[in-house]
Amino acid sequence: MMRFLVSPTGEIVYDQRMESAFDSDFSTATWPTWVRIVGVKIRNRGEVKKLGSNGLSLSYGDPVLLEVDGEMTYGIVYTEPYPTPFVPPMRVMKSILRKPDAEEAPLIARLERLSQEAAAYCREKAIQLGIQLKLVEVYGAMDRRQLTFVYTADDRVDFRELVRDLARRFGGRIEMRQVGVREEARRLGGIDTCGLVLCCASFLTDVKPVTAKQAKKMNLPIDDPRLLGVCGRLKCCLMFEMMDSQGKITPQTQPLITPTRPQSPSSSSLPS
Repeated sequence: MMRFLVSPTGEIVYDQRMESAFDSDFSTATWPTWVRIVGVKIRNRGEVKKLGSNGLSLSYGDPVLLEVDGEMTYGIVYTEPYPTPFVPPMRVMKSILRKPDAEEAPLIARLERLSQEAAAYCREKAIQLGIQLKLVEVYGAMDRRQLTFVYTADDRVDFRELVRDLARRFGGRIEMRQVGVREEARRLGGIDTCGLVLCCASFLTDVKPVTAKQAKKMNLPIDDPRLLGVCGRLKCCLMFEMMDSQGKITPQTQPLITPTRPQSPSSSSLPS
């Protein structure tokens, strides 16, 4: 039986090491039957993330505070809280921290405007300076005067003059953060050829992509463009193919629905 903990902040945490170490301590523990989930866009960008509502009453468009990459930031509610069954395996579910107070609410609105202005200014200056970079996101810190510019680039970029221009224009500390194309896709989101939201942008918390070497071991044609995601790299979902081939995925208790083609064009129903 899997063991779960619900932290004071509302996080639902599963740790396999607790199975044996704390089995006797938690043998009589009770776990929630239902949890309340809210859909939030982090900094009002990318895909809607599912977070614990922390028991708060929230409506569409409400700003909330949450923790991302070890620092407090903001998000915007896109899906009002709704109950969902607590069904294992729920590994880690982060919760929003709280609603912003009277001072933080106008700060969030100001950071939204500042981010848009800074992004437009950075793109314009980069073109003037001949700097080849693709701006992914710009956001300001809640607790200090700092703007973070997230970008991708094919080659090494000398952005010292660009940073000086940005510092003169906006003041405070300027951080230039380079990310890879996978991280770009995770932040921006999108729909892949399967018709679903990108795994990295929707539910994956620890992206460990399949390498070309691993794909070859599974006899997958790595030169097949259908195996490439929107980021241009091998799709993250190939990880599940690899886990299945290694017997690391528990067989389904119920058979999956597999669409089949009718025997003839005139057939009005699918064969059983």
